[in-house]
Amino acid sequence: MSKIYSMELAGRTLSVEIGKMAQLASGACMISYGETVVLSTATASEKPREGVDFFPLSVDYEEKLYSIGKIPGGFIKREGRPTENSILTCRIIDRPIRPLFPKDYRNECSIVNTVMAVDQDCMPEVVAAIGTSIALSISHIPFMGPTASTYVGLVDGEFVFNPTSAQREASDMVLNVVSTSEKVTMIEAEANEVSEEIIIEAIAKAHELNTEICAWIKDIQLKEGKPKQAYTDASVPEEIMTALKDVIGDARIEEAVYVEDKSERFARIDALKDEMLAIIEEDETKATWKPWLDEAFYQYQKKTVRRLILKEHKRPDGRGIDEIRALSAEIDILPRVHGSALFSRGETQALTITTLAPLSDRQRVDALDELTEDKRYMHHYNFPSYSVGESRPSRGPGRREIGHGALAEKAILPVLPSESEFPYAIRTVSEILSSNGSTSQASICASSLSLMAAGVPLKAPVAGISCGLVTGDNENDFILLTDIQGLEDFFGDMDFKVAGTEKGITAIQLDMKLVGISQEVIEGAIYQTKKARMVILNDVMNKTISEGRTELAPTAPKIIQTQINPEKIGEVVGPRGKVINKIIEDTGVSIDIEDDGRVFICGVDMEAANEAKRIVETIANGVQVGAIYEGKVVRITTFGAFVELIPGKDGLVHISKIAKERVTKVEDVLSEGQIVKVKVTEVDAQGRINLSMKALLED
Repeated sequence: MSKIYSMELAGRTLSVEIGKMAQLASGACMISYGETVVLSTATASEKPREGVDFFPLSVDYEEKLYSIGKIPGGFIKREGRPTENSILTCRIIDRPIRPLFPKDYRNECSIVNTVMAVDQDCMPEVVAAIGTSIALSISHIPFMGPTASTYVGLVDGEFVFNPTSAQREASDMVLNVVSTSEKVTMIEAEANEVSEEIIIEAIAKAHELNTEICAWIKDIQLKEGKPKQAYTDASVPEEIMTALKDVIGDARIEEAVYVEDKSERFARIDALKDEMLAIIEEDETKATWKPWLDEAFYQYQKKTVRRLILKEHKRPDGRGIDEIRALSAEIDILPRVHGSALFSRGETQALTITTLAPLSDRQRVDALDELTEDKRYMHHYNFPSYSVGESRPSRGPGRREIGHGALAEKAILPVLPSESEFPYAIRTVSEILSSNGSTSQASICASSLSLMAAGVPLKAPVAGISCGLVTGDNENDFILLTDIQGLEDFFGDMDFKVAGTEKGITAIQLDMKLVGISQEVIEGAIYQTKKARMVILNDVMNKTISEGRTELAPTAPKIIQTQINPEKIGEVVGPRGKVINKIIEDTGVSIDIEDDGRVFICGVDMEAANEAKRIVETIANGVQVGAIYEGKVVRITTFGAFVELIPGKDGLVHISKIAKERVTKVEDVLSEGQIVKVKVTEVDAQGRINLSMKALLED
């Protein structure tokens, strides 16, 4: 028998039906917000997966185009690989719930959210996040939730919770906060240079609303929840940890870990592992220890690093708690490309290349959200295996690469010029050449530099930096670390990434390994990253390049634009595109015409682009008496020559108007295909055009 539970949330009804659909799943619910409907399910295996030292959790967010009344495009009329938004939503759902499972839980767990109907004013992403929490809470899976998710917009200086489509379009911020009833577990934001104070206030208010949602879910769990399953303990046996400490000792593990060079650190740890392995292999009674060796060393390193950071403020590379690694930046690294920049922070190194193209190269998106049907700016992030000193074949971007690329894209979008100011499609590609922490933030810095080097007039440079966290035995025992390197990320509790300009924040992404953080930690991290961001901007980036160049690279396409009467678009295009294709063929440019009459003409040769512009304007505005044109002689008769002024529009130069002196035969002066300058002397009532070469000579 199904049951329905409801609550009012931000002026709309949030309801969930349990017990009607997907009853074989461990936990399932049909959740609705307005007219947006998502089916959320959670299942887990009864036994742990053998041979793994991690929690095998998979989260899927399936966008169905029937939910908005569309048939998928392309040859195969069904949904294919996940969209970028689908992958990003999976990450947003995954990140806050992952720390809420037991650390030694090794049973396979699968979360599937199927978007079944979409109301544009009720975001399916927030519905899926809440549905996931309900499905896990009522299941037998050992989930230490619930969690709740709230989006916050900023419209005319006022906060709007779970904004409608119109509000999101007008908003200066889209902030997503996920939390338990006690603490914040995830933050994701894109903002139009919003101040730190406003962001902090918005997070606090979203958490208050999440607390109400969590209370509602707990009530549902009490009534519908199943007993939680017992699971096999997968923690390292204490005797192995004791033996490791006796054989290696704190001093030697500290000496191995506390070295700045990443490769040398790996080599030292491997040497200690080999030493311990030899001892295990000599004693048959310790044979069962071998599978635990890697995890035991990981735990020993983690405890050592955390203890020294927290108690002695000692970081692995010797830096101060709020000290940034060595910084450097260069532009114009590569020839021929439209823009390039190299940004380095310690051993982390990102090379970003900018490509400019006509607006017709915008990315078309099969999206459920009507606000994201195309993208003018694209940022792609590549993380090859050599960047971490490993050898494995490239299999294309994974979820992490797509997520980091989207974060950098969000960070840069608010400072891009408008289409009218800079009518280009823009793509940046960040190649991570070396990785030792915070590569996503390095890619933001490199992208900002590369765009300015390419001549993109950014409103302001953007820099990104991350802040880490190490906690102790209680809530007040913690330390924040500026610019965490890889080791501090692996062994720490938080990766708080913040990007922005001198004026304010443009993007945030928070990854957690704890069950949540307090408002005090959030405020400290935001202000600590602001201080570091100013150092990066003022000491490095602005000294390299502080604004977009006034000229584009010689290899970059040049785009000029003009405005015509929308009613004249058909004449410019011509029947079956005959006229516009002729212009493109003759001038070698590309032409894009918008429905509002904006015309964008793109070409490397500015002279050809200007000629195409003249032709388009002439077609749209008509041939003007007194105007001078350069055209091709297309036909010669006994009484004169016909000159093509624009595709499909010829005028007659009478034999008497060819030269000052008398011309007895047209062929003596002109030939077909010849380019001549003519002046329009008359356009008669029937639209016939009379031209003169003689008038130009007399002038």
